[in-house]
Amino acid sequence: MRWPLVVAMLALPACTATPPADEAPEVHAATTGTTSPATAAPSTPRTLTIAVAGDIHFEGALRARLDDPATALAPVTGTLAAADLAIVNLETSVGTGGRPDPAKRFTFQAPPTAFRALAEAGIDVASMANNHALDFGLALLKETFDETEPSLTVVGIGRNRDDAFAPALTEIRGTTVATIGATLAATDPTADPTGHWAATDGSPGTADAVDPRRLLRAVAAADETADVVVVYLHWGIQGEDCPTDDQRTLAADLVDRGADVVVGSHAHQLQGDGRLGPGYVAYGLGNYAWYTPTATTGVLTLTVRPPADPSGRARVVDREWAPARIGTDGLPQELTSAAGFEADLAALRRCAGF
Repeated sequence: MRWPLVVAMLALPACTATPPADEAPEVHAATTGTTSPATAAPSTPRTLTIAVAGDIHFEGALRARLDDPATALAPVTGTLAAADLAIVNLETSVGTGGRPDPAKRFTFQAPPTAFRALAEAGIDVASMANNHALDFGLALLKETFDETEPSLTVVGIGRNRDDAFAPALTEIRGTTVATIGATLAATDPTADPTGHWAATDGSPGTADAVDPRRLLRAVAAADETADVVVVYLHWGIQGEDCPTDDQRTLAADLVDRGADVVVGSHAHQLQGDGRLGPGYVAYGLGNYAWYTPTATTGVLTLTVRPPADPSGRARVVDREWAPARIGTDGLPQELTSAAGFEADLAALRRCAGF
């Protein structure tokens, strides 16, 4: 596994954007005639696809699947593996030692083969910025770091604060995509306390964004070096369909700093997605591989057009939702049609302000 590069941070003043109405993808009419080489317009860059899914762990019936990590998630690899970049939230501590955090009611742990299972499923980046990554203590982190897979990059957790907030940098046909992971789960009154897991300048832990200034600086810095910036957040309130006002404010601030795509999880159910200014936000992706059956889940695939020049912005020009339901085996069972979900998805978009 390539651990993310540490990039320089750039401080900028705070500013909140106002979410506009959802817009259709841009369509440009062709023009006729010839253009001299001296005045030729720059060619439109090729698009790329980013597939995002929600929470994955390996509890319950899913644990035995790690006996063969190469096929652990095989039934659901198609949509994720087909994208140029696939990103999920790995909601578990990883390792074989440690002790359960006494402050936690629910503690999750998976063996290091979990990393291979994700990589074999075509997942490129996993965020561990969440409220279960350190369920079995900080002492387990060395094993976590040592056992990672070369083809999977982990974000949102690190040996110190800079490491935790550093982006994964992925090159796709000449386009650089930066992915940053961060958690605000400590602000959820329904969740067990995890603020003490926050990485500091001198100690390991998660990328805690309860104070969002460090996250905003990380996004601004990534925007200076990458063509596309993706932020994966663990935020909101468990069990809620609609994002909080704080989520909507932070999403707007992130887009203002240069985030092109903002996605999240933690609520354990879907929340709305849509265009927010020049960016695209999916507030909640729900569970994806989970130990309890879930009626609504899936994979969101975004088609992104990189900026045509260094001063431009990347833009999501299409979205595709591949719906699924999580069965008793913990795996999402992909459905053949999204027709039954459209009314629900439309309602979720409305309550998210899209």
